[in-house]
Amino acid sequence: MTSDRAYHHGDLRRAVLTAALDVIRTEGPAALSLRDLARRAGVSHAAPAHHFKDRTGLLTAIAAEGYALFADALAAAPDLRERGVAYVRFARAHPAHFQVMFQPDLHRTDDPDLLAAKARATTELRAGVARLPPTDNPRLTGVAAWSLAHGFATLLLSGNLDDAMGGRDPEEVFRLVGRLLFNAGDAT
Repeated sequence: MTSDRAYHHGDLRRAVLTAALDVIRTEGPAALSLRDLARRAGVSHAAPAHHFKDRTGLLTAIAAEGYALFADALAAAPDLRERGVAYVRFARAHPAHFQVMFQPDLHRTDDPDLLAAKARATTELRAGVARLPPTDNPRLTGVAAWSLAHGFATLLLSGNLDDAMGGRDPEEVFRLVGRLLFNAGDAT
């Protein structure tokens, strides 16, 4: 479906978001321009501003949407390891959202929709850690789990794991990495 057709169906907001996600995925957030997105949608250069006000508003909407999708993905996972897998799966399925979500300098961090979606995602991340055996510092345990999943996802998206992956499924490799680290910790 073309952006023109999406707009004629009355969904300019979605058409602009979709076009923005395409630009971010292929060229990065720095290449984003409301004027270019309006051209792609076949509307006046001012039309996207009615929905997003400005570029920062658009990136904020992308981050909020990303966190909502992310929370849904995490909620469907039964345990911490599978939440890590869901994290990696989300990053692969939504690389443009992933890029924007974790760059707070790109969006309005005080936006109510963004705050609500981010809080929901944080709750889902913490729920996975809460099921672990008690530790002296559950918050740092959460940071360790987050760091593992986020670092793996970031390295995967940037192509830095291509050699190490050896053509294997990234989700299976993440599970293996988790087992290697957690089993190594049990042996000490």
